[in-house]
Amino acid sequence: MPSLLLRTAVATALAFGALGLAQPARASSDGVHTLRVPDGDPHERSLAPRTTEPFSMIGVTWDDPDAALHGTVHVRTRSRESGVWSAWRALDTDVRTPESGPDRDRAGVRGGTQPLWTGPSDGIQVRVSGPALPEGLRVELVDPDGGPDTVHTTVVDPDVVRPAAGVPLAAPRPPVTSRSAWGADESLVKDPPTYTSATKAMFVHHTAGTNDYTCSESASVVRGVFLYHVRSNGWNDIGYHFLVDKCGTVFEGRAGGIDKPVLGAHTYGFNTATSSVSVLGDYGKTTVNSAVRASIAKVAAWKLGLYGIDPTGTVVLTAGADNGKYTSGQKVTLHRVSGHRDGYPTECPGKNLYGDLPEIRTLAGNASTVTAPVLEPAEPGVDGLSATAGPGSEGLPVSAGPGSAGLSGR
Repeated sequence: MPSLLLRTAVATALAFGALGLAQPARASSDGVHTLRVPDGDPHERSLAPRTTEPFSMIGVTWDDPDAALHGTVHVRTRSRESGVWSAWRALDTDVRTPESGPDRDRAGVRGGTQPLWTGPSDGIQVRVSGPALPEGLRVELVDPDGGPDTVHTTVVDPDVVRPAAGVPLAAPRPPVTSRSAWGADESLVKDPPTYTSATKAMFVHHTAGTNDYTCSESASVVRGVFLYHVRSNGWNDIGYHFLVDKCGTVFEGRAGGIDKPVLGAHTYGFNTATSSVSVLGDYGKTTVNSAVRASIAKVAAWKLGLYGIDPTGTVVLTAGADNGKYTSGQKVTLHRVSGHRDGYPTECPGKNLYGDLPEIRTLAGNASTVTAPVLEPAEPGVDGLSATAGPGSEGLPVSAGPGSAGLSGR
């Protein structure tokens, strides 16, 4: 038997060699497979074409979460269905680890690119170049529909939720696909959510990468982003509070209650006292349809309306870190509904989605009926964060609770 296994292993290695492909990445049980990119050349690193375990999303991470990758990361992937290799595609490197909170302090937090949705794939090639590349580059292959603990969702229906008693809504709460509906593996979220004192602004993002997904695949894309943020970046949970697909379906992001001021991981320097919505896709070249614009506006109108805030107005926020655009402690006037690029030096959310923000603010304003505004406390610093805040504490709105319309209250 040992000789048979040896002959099989040798034959497999020879087969991969004949194809010019390296052996597959080692599989993991959590839906993420990793491949180390060899260190050495400080300016150029690569992985030759190779067969891998199945995946549908790819990203690149590195050891130091505070290091930025000043350069380019290009990947091409092989379709699991057709066997055809894609063209080279660039990964978005405008990503930073949060400036405060558990997503920064956890052991194993890594720097990383934005993930790219590839669709079902089983082969990769990677090229990284730049003036000074970070150490410990690692390719992350995410299979949101693989692994024994993954929840498979064939049909995802939005939860039609009702306003919670006692919540000062200024706009109706939009339908939101809950975490349980899109298949979040809650066992991967190890720490309770952290709350800030209020939600003063909404940052709009796009996930970048590609628009080549079907809306029936949206739940898989969201699961992929969740796995990448938790397993690859080392964060406690998905970074965004809400996600929207190109059909306008809204997904619940970070756990803790969508009606609560949960600390997110989305805009380096301005995560405190803000919320976020990220559209699945790249809107640098692709235009934004009316369904997406309407969904962003409804989320912003409802979320800001919980605090009596006019979504068409402005707010002064204090930068929590030196982020390349602002310095720590700098007072910045921002729109209540701002683009990621307003708070951080990035192209996100793409020129087309960013160009639509004035219309989105108008739509949000039309959806809102702002009554008596809620008095905002002084903006908290890092010491204003709480991991134990609950309904009714620190002036937080009362939630309908974990059992309300299938929404997670964790």
